[in-house]
Amino acid sequence: MPEANGLFYQEFGESSGTPLILSAGLGGSGAYWAPNIDHLAKGYRGANRVIVYDHRGTGRSDRALPDTVTVEDMGRDMLALMDALEIAKAVIIGHAAGGVAGLALALIAPERVERLIVVNGWAKADPHFLNVFRLRKAILDGAGPEAYVRAQPLFLYPPYWFYGKDQVALDADAAGHLAHFPAVETMHKRIDALAASDVADRLHEITCPVLLIAAYDDLLVPWQCTRRLHDGLPNATYAFMRAGAHACNVTDPERFEEIVLLWLADEPITEE
Repeated sequence: MPEANGLFYQEFGESSGTPLILSAGLGGSGAYWAPNIDHLAKGYRGANRVIVYDHRGTGRSDRALPDTVTVEDMGRDMLALMDALEIAKAVIIGHAAGGVAGLALALIAPERVERLIVVNGWAKADPHFLNVFRLRKAILDGAGPEAYVRAQPLFLYPPYWFYGKDQVALDADAAGHLAHFPAVETMHKRIDALAASDVADRLHEITCPVLLIAAYDDLLVPWQCTRRLHDGLPNATYAFMRAGAHACNVTDPERFEEIVLLWLADEPITEE
């Protein structure tokens, strides 16, 4: 099992290609990126080296966490992974928590981030975001991990995404998530880290090119958070997806990958 500094990781694509490190959201599992890996590895003008990993405390990575977790810790984990794989500079693609960690990494070690893509992210926790996470913690504490796993898709996907899906397949997917579910204490620490994160006053320090992607129908993180990020970053581009919800890279992978690969190739992003 490939492991570096306690982090489970997998590599895809061309080893000599541009390194793309994909960092997942709250759940932390690199498997989240499964719908996107093949196309991102093929690239637009040449193959990329795609690396996915499980966040510390989740998946197949080391489950031990300190008493308090910060998004800076998550950013340093990406840096440790880069060091272990001898990657001098990489493109970081982060979804929600992974995007916030990417912002932290760009502040900690700006010389190591070639470009940064933040998907449905934020600079400072929004009141709506905080209310939704209070609800998710209440579900976890009051009804347990199974109820949390069952409720999670409601926050991630739009209603139409479920239409016509096979219930047996949905149950199997939920069972798989439950089998690898992090400790309840771990989820509390990760949620608290995201709630406490605030880099709003330091965005001007992040000078690398940044692509911000948001879905207008994201139930969890309002798209206005992406607009605020754009206003604070000196070298940022944003692209809004009309639909797709919080997990827009899963619900509309073709559009998501098109946006990412066009931007990485310095091509104009076509509007929907």
